[in-house]
Order: sequence, then C-alpha cells, then structure tokens
Amino acid sequence: MSKYELCVVVNAQIEDDARTAVVDNCKALVERFGGEITNVDDWGKKKLAYEIQKMNEGYYYFIQFNAEGSAIHEIEQRMRIMDNVIRYLCVKQDEA
Repeated sequence: MSKYELCVVVNAQIEDDARTAVVDNCKALVERFGGEITNVDDWGKKKLAYEIQKMNEGYYYFIQFNAEGSAIHEIEQRMRIMDNVIRYLCVKQDEA
C-alpha cells in the first residue's frame, strides 16, 4: 500500500452541517475502496486563486491515507460527481 493525499475544496456557501457531511462522504469513499485514513487536516476557509463556479472562497481539507494504486481511480471517479466539491486533487506522497 502507498501513501496518498487527497485535497478537497468544498463550497463555502453551504451550512456547516452540510460541509461536514461532504467531508465525511469523502472519508467514507476512501475507506470503501480499501483505504486507511491516517490524518485529516482542516485548513478552513481560504480565498481561491481564481473564480470557480461564481465562487471566490472555499474550505480546504487534506486527507492523508494509505491505499492500493487501483483504488485511486475509483475514488477520483466518485469525487468528480460529488455535490459541493469545487475541486479535488489526489497525489502520491514520497516514501522518504
């Protein structure tokens, strides 16, 4: 299993409960495909570099996890269609 980090930018215009539900869905998605979450880092509300879907701010979350390489494609496919996720990026972390 390799180490990965999933960055998720969540819509800042939704309620706190809805935002928490989106992050919980992201974590459940990782676990559903055999991932083991090691850390979740909440960076809070940040200004976006450019306007996305008429929004200038978003909540940033970084989810570190261990998973097989085959699970990443499935996770990204599901992330693409999630409501209130503005952007996401999954990267493999160096072992060093």
